Amino acid sequence: MIRLITIQNPRMGQAFIDYMASRKIDVQMMPEGSGQFALWLMDGADKLEAEMELKHFLADPGHPKYQASSWEMAETRRNTFHYQTPSMMTMLKAKAGVMTLATMLVCSVIFVFQQLGLGNTIFAALHFPAFDGQQWQIWRWFTHALLHFSALHIIFNLLWWWQLGGDIEKHLGSRKLLEIFLIAAAVSGTGQYWVEGANFGGLSGVVYALVGYLWMLTWKRPELGLVIQKPLVAFMLVWLVLGFFQPFLAIANMAHLTGLVSGIVIGLFDSQRLKPH
Repeated sequence: MIRLITIQNPRMGQAFIDYMASRKIDVQMMPEGSGQFALWLMDGADKLEAEMELKHFLADPGHPKYQASSWEMAETRRNTFHYQTPSMMTMLKAKAGVMTLATMLVCSVIFVFQQLGLGNTIFAALHFPAFDGQQWQIWRWFTHALLHFSALHIIFNLLWWWQLGGDIEKHLGSRKLLEIFLIAAAVSGTGQYWVEGANFGGLSGVVYALVGYLWMLTWKRPELGLVIQKPLVAFMLVWLVLGFFQPFLAIANMAHLTGLVSGIVIGLFDSQRLKPH
């Protein structure tokens, strides 16, 4: 599956789907929430033709050939307008790659075992290096990011990881996302440990790195197609600042800040060397 475009007018999308169907090319529409609909190309072999036809369609969606295709296709289906309601797994896989999904799975499995009474054992095995000798246990520099301590904590982090990490993996590959994860986990963990010790965990430091990374690529290299919306950046920055001024919630503020900075640095570096698709 290849994502072609996101639109707000589903009937307009259906017109394009009908026209492509008349050309024996399968395009499907899936809802994405907030009134948005994505058009997905089912067969990658049709990518060049589909993108070319989409360009023509967007330039003149009212052309008679699209209306004619809709009337023609109406005779072969029960309803003149419909879209496929995808399964949860289809939606997860369409948005994310192996690295994104594997991380979500590992975090989820760890969280389940924590709820089954193994929380202390798991934390002792995976927390950031805190005692003499643990700094040589290399996994600890990264595995603290896989720990979560409440349902809200893990849901919030995994949703952002899926949204932001999935975009990066789809555009730049699993290796790049793994690279950002490892750097951000080590840097954010070090920052948080320096301030409050090793009693922390979660993907939020890495999530803030993804925000910083996408922020820089949006600013420096928008032609790459990796764009993060300004309101989302503003929300994450406000949440970051508020975290430093509230005394009631256990928030790893320094992990968020250092994670954001690490993502910004990686983004600035990559903006100089990444090549357009």
